[in-house]
Amino acid sequence: MKGNRQEGFLGTRRRVQSDAQAPKQFEQLEASALYCPRCKRAVPVRKRLLLVLPTQGDKYEYLCAHCATSVGTKMEETTQKITLIHT
Repeated sequence: MKGNRQEGFLGTRRRVQSDAQAPKQFEQLEASALYCPRCKRAVPVRKRLLLVLPTQGDKYEYLCAHCATSVGTKMEETTQKITLIHT
């Protein structure tokens, strides 16, 4: 530090956006690697559809790419309304 100035400080202020103004960059995240209790390490995973629930969304399961052990689940909420057709 020289005097009262800090090195690397630009002196500009960033405007902080509120949650309502902030862009939704991370609405949904995808796991690429998770810990597998059978392999005892972080491994790549595959995503498999388990259930399609019309009112709640889709439920997915993450499987270890090496031994196919289930390592987690995820619910993806749907924003589309499903219309059933009766014949």
